[in-house]
Amino acid sequence: MIKDNNGLAGRTGLLRFLLWLGLVCSGVSWAEAPAQEFGQREDAKLDSAGRVIEPSAPSQDAEIQSRLRAILSSSEQFTDLEVRADNGLVFLHGTSTKPDFVDWASEVAKNIDGVVAVVNNISVAPTDYLSGATLTAEFSKVWRQFVQALPLLLAAVITFLFFFFISRPVAAFLVRPVGFMTDSSLLRVVMRRLVAVFILLLGFYFFLRIAGLTQFALALMSGTGLLGLVVGFAFRDIAENFIASLLLSVQRPFRLGEVIDVTGFRGVVQKVTTRGTTLVDFDGNHIQIPNAIIYKSVIQNFSANPNVRGSFDIGVGYDANVRFAQETAMALMLEHPAVLSDPEPQVLIDSLGSSTINLKIYFWVDAAEYSVIKVASALMRQVVRAFEAAQVSMPDDAREIIFPQGVPWVGPEGDAVPPPEASEGTARVPQQAIAPEAKTADAGRLLDDLASDTDDIQQQARRSRDPEGGANII
Repeated sequence: MIKDNNGLAGRTGLLRFLLWLGLVCSGVSWAEAPAQEFGQREDAKLDSAGRVIEPSAPSQDAEIQSRLRAILSSSEQFTDLEVRADNGLVFLHGTSTKPDFVDWASEVAKNIDGVVAVVNNISVAPTDYLSGATLTAEFSKVWRQFVQALPLLLAAVITFLFFFFISRPVAAFLVRPVGFMTDSSLLRVVMRRLVAVFILLLGFYFFLRIAGLTQFALALMSGTGLLGLVVGFAFRDIAENFIASLLLSVQRPFRLGEVIDVTGFRGVVQKVTTRGTTLVDFDGNHIQIPNAIIYKSVIQNFSANPNVRGSFDIGVGYDANVRFAQETAMALMLEHPAVLSDPEPQVLIDSLGSSTINLKIYFWVDAAEYSVIKVASALMRQVVRAFEAAQVSMPDDAREIIFPQGVPWVGPEGDAVPPPEASEGTARVPQQAIAPEAKTADAGRLLDDLASDTDDIQQQARRSRDPEGGANII
């Protein structure tokens, strides 16, 4: 009988291979079984310690487990903590409220001698923001940060106060040369304030840098564009009036106490602020006009030139000597103390009416001393009386004839009947009853009444209530 040794050897080798494969598979299953029973996470991370595994090294699992549990427990950052070591492989299980301590546990385990790898099953517990412990912990954290940053905050506050106190003196020193270029008080004040604001902003920047709030400063500056756009639309009229105030302060088209006319409003300038100009008209009313309107409108200044021309009309008949009438009016004006001789007055023929030759009489007065309207009224009265005395006719359009002594009536027998006496209710004062002294006193009062009303309006404005706060800028 022939034995097949080769076949027997082959079958024996195959059986040995199958037996070894079964042992390996059973060993792997046994090694994985504790991990599954231990509650391994699906996302658990296997961290290798990076050490050379020595087969002859003695087992230190108990020491590793005890040492690692003591370290992690002393941190007081884990709950339901479980630590197990098996052949240098460490399994961690539990929860922590802080994500940073999850990775920290793996780093501690890898640094223990004898650890081959770490399977970290520690999860992050959800934070209960309504619990008292969480609020206390957050408050304590903020307090500790505040205490740590307190020295920097004090240094930042001291720096800002330093810039605050030096802003005005430094601004006044830097803007001092502007006073040699312009005498506008408003322009000097605005320049000082701009320089002072720039110094304050510089101090605020250093405050943020020292306090560690640089990101806040950047966020504030990035939002300034939109904020500035909104503020610009909201305060457009205010900014326009302020710029117009600067231009009026520099150019000075009028001064305080002068009589001006703007958009049909005439009065004495009482006050000019950064918002508007206050006029006091000749009725005593306060008129406030925004500076933007004044700067863009036509300004008529009646006080820039003290000499003001006045005029009035008077008509003489076609049968009158026109040249004589002109010379009479001219002589009367040249003798009047309120009429200026330079420029000299003029008596010109203005037009030819239906019944009269119309004369235009021009005269000049010093408006700072006399009122043009009052002088014109006095001149008209005196010219009419001079024409009457010189028998210069001044008819009206109705061709009315006046008989001062009345019209006598002749009866049938030819006897003249005297004109009727005045009624009992009418009092007639004879001219002889007026004494010459009374006439002189009356003429003096009329002359004094020619004074300008500007001083009276200015006195009323000084006694009146201040219509608007703020200092004068001109």
